[in-house]
Amino acid sequence: MGKTSSFFPRGLTLIGLVIIVVIIGLLAGGIIIFLDPSAQLQKSRDAQRKSDLSEIQKALEVYYQDNNSYPIGDASSNFEIKDRNGNTVSWNSPWLPYTGTLPRDPSPLQNYVYYSSGQSYYLYASLERGGNDPQACNSGAACQSVSANGLTATQCGGICNYGASTPDVSI
Repeated sequence: MGKTSSFFPRGLTLIGLVIIVVIIGLLAGGIIIFLDPSAQLQKSRDAQRKSDLSEIQKALEVYYQDNNSYPIGDASSNFEIKDRNGNTVSWNSPWLPYTGTLPRDPSPLQNYVYYSSGQSYYLYASLERGGNDPQACNSGAACQSVSANGLTATQCGGICNYGASTPDVSI
C-alpha cells in the first residue's frame, strides 16, 4: 500500500484556491496603484505635446529662412498657421515642404495655439499634468505671454501652461 503524507495533501481545497486568488488579486491591485496608469498616460500625452511643439518650431525656422518672416497666425480659425498664400494650414494636415503633417494635440478636447506677428511667434499647449511637470509655465498656471498677446488660456482647450517661441521673446 502506498503511504500518503498528511503534511502534503493530494489536492487543493476550495479554501486554499480562494486564498491564492485573493493574494494574487491584492498583489495585482498594489502594482496597478503603484504604477498609476492614468498618470502614465498623461505623462505620455504631455511628452507628445512637447515633441510636437519642437517639430513645429523646426518647421517655422525653415519657413523663416525661406521667407524672411514667420507665418501669420490665424486667430479666426483656431489659431492655426497661414501659409505664404494666405491659406490656413489646419492642425493634422500637410504643410509641405516644411513638415509632412502639422501635428495636432493628442487630446480631441485641446488645441495647440499659434500666434505670430511675422517677426516672432508663440506656440502654446496645455499640459495635463500642469504643475507636476517641471517645464510647465508658472507652476502649471498659464504662461505669462498668453494674456500679453491678447489670448485667453482656454483657447488651448485647457490652460496654455506650456509654450515655445522665438528666442527673442519670453514665454
